[in-house]
Amino acid sequence: MSEALWALGRGTGVVALVLMTITVVLGILTRSGRPAFGMPRFAVTLVHRNSALIGTVFIAIHVISLLFDPYAQLKVLDFFVPFLGSYRPFWLGLGTVAADLLIAVVVTSLLRHRLGQRAFRAVHWATYALWPIALFHSIGTGTDAGSAPFILLAVVCIAAVTGSVIWRLTTGFQLRERATADRRIDPARIPVDPNVKELR
Repeated sequence: MSEALWALGRGTGVVALVLMTITVVLGILTRSGRPAFGMPRFAVTLVHRNSALIGTVFIAIHVISLLFDPYAQLKVLDFFVPFLGSYRPFWLGLGTVAADLLIAVVVTSLLRHRLGQRAFRAVHWATYALWPIALFHSIGTGTDAGSAPFILLAVVCIAAVTGSVIWRLTTGFQLRERATADRRIDPARIPVDPNVKELR
C-alpha cells in the first residue's frame, strides 16, 4: 500500500508540474491578446483556467497521498509551514512554499471581482515565483529526478516557460498588450451625450 501511495504521489506531482507549466505559458499568451495554436483568445483563456484548476486538483491529490505515505513521514503542519519535514526538509519546504503561493493565487482568483483587478494582478504575479519553486521541489524530492525521461520533461518545461517569459519582456509584446488593453471598453470613459435621455 505504501508503494502505491508513493507512486501516486510522484505521478500526480509530475502531472501537476506539466499542467502548471501549461498554465504559465498560456497565461502569458492570454496577456498578449493573440490567438494561439489555432484557438481564439477566449479559448486560450479558457484552457489556461482549466489547466490551472486541474493542476490544483492534482497537487491536492499529491499532498494527500503523501500525507498517508509512511515513507514520506509528512505531517499536516508540513503542508503549511515550510522546512520542518523530516524527509529532505529543504526540498520539501520548497513544495510547501509553492503550495502556499498557489493557495493565495487560487483564493484571489475566486474573489477576483470583489478584490478588484489591481489586487488580483498583484497576487497573480506570484505565479512567476511559484513555478520555479515547484520545479526545484520536484527535482530535489522526486526519486525519478535523475531519470532520463524526467530530465527531458524538466528541460522541455524550462524551455517553454523561459521562452515565454523572455517573449513577455520584449517590446513587441508590451506594445501588443497595450493595444489590446486600449480596445477594451471602459464604461466610465464613454462620453455622455447630454441630448440623449437616460433610460429608466
